[in-house]
Amino acid sequence: MLIPGRKPRAQVLVLPGGTDSSREPYSRKQPAAMRMYPFTLSLKALPGVVVHQAAYELYGWNGDDDSPMAPAQRALDELLQAHPDVPVILVGHSMGGRVAARLAADKRVAGVLALAPWWQHADWRYINVDARVLALHGTADTRTYPKRTAKGIAELQEAGVDATFVPIEDGKHAMLDHVWTWHSTAVRFVRSFL
Repeated sequence: MLIPGRKPRAQVLVLPGGTDSSREPYSRKQPAAMRMYPFTLSLKALPGVVVHQAAYELYGWNGDDDSPMAPAQRALDELLQAHPDVPVILVGHSMGGRVAARLAADKRVAGVLALAPWWQHADWRYINVDARVLALHGTADTRTYPKRTAKGIAELQEAGVDATFVPIEDGKHAMLDHVWTWHSTAVRFVRSFL
């Protein structure tokens, strides 16, 4: 929550999921987008935090097209232009976790919260070494791979990145279980930047 006339202390870009391949137009009413609204609302309640939930043009990643990257980059650029000296934290679920890793190549990104990220082809290697990274992944997720996420976090740690992996025991991909754990961890992570 930002008091009018006051400079924010942190900015958050929430990045919803999608799917591997789809030319279907992205909609804010799709389950992937709606799944992130509780995170967006919880984070907006933090004092001094500006939160924006990204919207893509297409629902799918679509191979080399990297379809969500251009609209997500525009959303990040808008935040950085509005408050260039305020840290930006990226919160991404599934495909949004992949988008977050790619965007975090930008040194101005201070943090990445990856929720059941769809990290393909070692996407975590894009994350700048100064960012703080927290990845949560349900151990019962069959759509994206908790072992791959754990491997990525281990590799980031070896590279000197402040990175942590938290397995959510029996958690599934949609984050409709262990709701308190997913949401409270997200709020604590963002609050740690204030």
